[in-house]
Amino acid sequence: MSGLIAIVGRPNVGKSALFNRIAGKRIAIVHDQPGVTRDRVTAEVEWGGRSFTLVDTGGIGLVRGEKAADVITEAAFEQVELAIEAANVIILVVNIREGVVPLDRDVAQKLRRSGKPVLIAVNKADNDREEAGAAEFSELGFQKIFPVSAIHQRGIDALMTAALPILPAQTEGDGVPSSEAPPLKLAVVGRPNVGKSSLINALTKSKRVIVTPIPGTTRDAVDVPFTVDTNGVRENYLLIDTAGVRQRRHVDDSVEFFSVKRTEDSIARCDIVIFVLDAEAGIFSQDKKVADKIVEERKACILVVNKWDLVASGVESGRREFNQKDPEIRREGQAKPLTSLAEFGEWVREKMFFLDYAPVIFTSALSGFHLERLLESVRYVASQLRQKVPTAILNRALHDAVEKRQPVSSAGHRLKFFYATQVKTSPPTFVLFVNRSDLFTDTYRKYLSNEMRKAFGYEGCPINLIPRDREKTIEPIRRFKAARNLQQSRPGRRPTVGRRRGKRQSR
Repeated sequence: MSGLIAIVGRPNVGKSALFNRIAGKRIAIVHDQPGVTRDRVTAEVEWGGRSFTLVDTGGIGLVRGEKAADVITEAAFEQVELAIEAANVIILVVNIREGVVPLDRDVAQKLRRSGKPVLIAVNKADNDREEAGAAEFSELGFQKIFPVSAIHQRGIDALMTAALPILPAQTEGDGVPSSEAPPLKLAVVGRPNVGKSSLINALTKSKRVIVTPIPGTTRDAVDVPFTVDTNGVRENYLLIDTAGVRQRRHVDDSVEFFSVKRTEDSIARCDIVIFVLDAEAGIFSQDKKVADKIVEERKACILVVNKWDLVASGVESGRREFNQKDPEIRREGQAKPLTSLAEFGEWVREKMFFLDYAPVIFTSALSGFHLERLLESVRYVASQLRQKVPTAILNRALHDAVEKRQPVSSAGHRLKFFYATQVKTSPPTFVLFVNRSDLFTDTYRKYLSNEMRKAFGYEGCPINLIPRDREKTIEPIRRFKAARNLQQSRPGRRPTVGRRRGKRQSR
């Protein structure tokens, strides 16, 4: 096993800043506002050749304005307790500028009861004068005290040098490259309060991320490893829980701004986007803006209509009422209500037409409805994403598509296709060699994409077609050689090698 180091402490002492410094990249949101971190934020880290899991947690204790009965506060405490329970080493972060405060003593008492090894990181010791005050924290009852500055990277090496030997011994294979394929990254995105975190907890059958009825509960992008055994085959996934994306004019503080930025980054780094919609609320303009980001990043996508349990009974009663009506009583031209999953699926595709390649799955995180079907869809889209089309078969399909519908000519010029080749699998990217790339229109691009889907599938995957002008080097060389041979065959004429074609040479 690689071991786990948990970073804990009261609110606003710099836990997330220390987490990012040890991880070597900005993962957790760092802000002056207390209580920003809520979920457990994890990262796989390597330090000095040793691999381990690093966990950032929310602050232990109440900050000004919070109530003990607050549902988010209680859930954040539960996440901290889970991190302490799983940790091999605990780093208790305190603030040297504020000294020992009652909350520090409460946290220290809680950690002593855990029986885990504890190192004290006295943060914000930015200079030698401030480092001298670190001895004050010995009253917390832990021997190993390290003055550090997460912002200025002071004292981090000493802290980690003390922490790593306490981790359990590495087993064979830890810390070395594995031949096993990396986990498939699944970013779960959508508007606030559509059930993203509930869906992740339902899939993992745990309370890995905080779920409350309050929109905006999730702030950080939380990576949740997830393993599924299917027919004896082990499949590794990384679920990425993200903050809900609201309209920009409603983003009223910098914490939410950074949360939305983390969500956009999660879309960019994932393999497949699980785009969650609310069956009860319907589709809004903000859903379409999130879809625009998915299309812009050219990501594979699955549309998940969650909370189906809230509307299923109404759909069923509507179906019965419609079927019981006398056909003569129904007014001519009256639209048939949506009474089946297939009809609702077509309605969703119509509204989200720019993601028409994405399959639509109806789920309920609360009841578990169609969660297995969602996993099946993930596996299928992943297999489509890895598909490599042989060049010969690709060109045969391209030839058939062009013969079926010729491209429209422009000002007497016609687009000609020479051949195509696949240069990338995620997303499926094809280079089409043509006579003039400027004649390749968006309309014809859409047509060819649809024809390639008919031929090769690619459900859930965007198809990227790149037209490229074929180099014109062979034909001029042939003409040049032919002209030279013609001149040399004529007696009494000087050779024209190096002369421009079409100009008469002086004798």
